[in-house]
Amino acid sequence: MRWLKFTAAGKTSWGIIEGEHVIAVEGDPFGEWRRGTQSHALKDVKIELPLIPRTFYCVGLNYLKHLKEAADRAGTVPNVPDRPEIGYRAQNALIAHDEDVVIPASATEKIHYEGELVVVIGKKAKHLTEANAMDCVFGYTIGNDVSERTWQKADRSLWRSKNADTFKPMGPWIETSVDLERMETVIRVNGQETGRFRTNDMIFGIVPFLVELSKYFALSPGDVIWMGTDGASPDLKSGDVVEIDITGIGTLRNRFVKEEV
Repeated sequence: MRWLKFTAAGKTSWGIIEGEHVIAVEGDPFGEWRRGTQSHALKDVKIELPLIPRTFYCVGLNYLKHLKEAADRAGTVPNVPDRPEIGYRAQNALIAHDEDVVIPASATEKIHYEGELVVVIGKKAKHLTEANAMDCVFGYTIGNDVSERTWQKADRSLWRSKNADTFKPMGPWIETSVDLERMETVIRVNGQETGRFRTNDMIFGIVPFLVELSKYFALSPGDVIWMGTDGASPDLKSGDVVEIDITGIGTLRNRFVKEEV
């Protein structure tokens, strides 16, 4: 099932995508809901953020190629993690499909994308095991972890390099049924392919992160976990359009524009 948060005729609601149409739903996918009677053409609605997560977890350095390329740029030997490493991102950075990423006026030219699979939690869970970890997963969406690399190197934390307003596009919807082993992530800039990798080819898969997270935190419906990326990004400039396509989910598209001050 494919869940969409959308606006039509001035009203925002949840819906279920069926073909080229979205059927409005009363309620939400994390609680009680029932199918409504209104139907809209998908092309005619405004696609909203699929959700605002209570907690926004993220995974760093979870693909070998990405890890190696980062080490090569720094002139160091890749340091492959021996356990899942978890961080956070900020809600203020979230924007929806087809909304603009605004490059801050003070940013350098080192603006990069990271195409990521996003795991959406569907029910409360703590102290998960390898056997039951996936039971708490509701579905999947797509994220673009935008970074300002000069700031990332200069600051002791990622407060602005990863969390500036609009730096976290997510969407366009939540897909509840995917085949992780058959998924591929393809990234295009202005229509030209710039990256391609097997989505599930992670150092640590979804299960180890769920097990590790739930040792310390109670996961709740609507929490999200961004699973990291592979490869490297070109320097993006104002006017560039980045599309991230993940098999079985769809395509997240966002234009990058320079802030005017």
